[in-house]
Amino acid sequence: MKPPPAPSDPGTPGAETVVIPRGPETAGGPHIDVVIAPDDAWRAVPRAEDVVRRAIAAAAAATMPGVDGGASAVVCVLLCDDATIAGLNGRWRGIAKPTNVLSFPAPTDFETGAEAPLGDIVIAAGTLAREAAAAGKTVEAHLAHLAVHGFLHLLGHDHDSDQDAEAMEQLERDILARIGVADPYAAEHVDI
Repeated sequence: MKPPPAPSDPGTPGAETVVIPRGPETAGGPHIDVVIAPDDAWRAVPRAEDVVRRAIAAAAAATMPGVDGGASAVVCVLLCDDATIAGLNGRWRGIAKPTNVLSFPAPTDFETGAEAPLGDIVIAAGTLAREAAAAGKTVEAHLAHLAVHGFLHLLGHDHDSDQDAEAMEQLERDILARIGVADPYAAEHVDI
């Protein structure tokens, strides 16, 4: 299903607003909890929660078809500021600076029959906005990309080798195309 043409985003010259239609890919997807930290940067993205939910639902539909689109799965997403993600990045990766997205896969020893926790995704508003501006993308398009990227990490996808990076980037392109988001790697490659 191809979304209708998007109107121009007045905040970014020549950029388009991401229009993510409600569709079959949102039905039966994983349970997605989104927490938005009180940060002025997230107030500038009023559709952030909707963008994240739809991006993850599309990623689940594309990658977990044998599990009813991930219907028994749970994903928690924290939309925070750069200081919060810098603290997490320092604690868990030994890199005490902000990053755009972190993924924390859940242990796989959950109780049978219960909702399967896939893990947590953390996205930083400041880094997101800076990267989007530098790449000439809307914040919503970049947010959708980071949500998909983080979700794929929860499923074990990685970009440690060129071959793995190529495969993961193609999967991201395919998922984002399903929800009307342009190829995030077309203009410029941003390290994630």
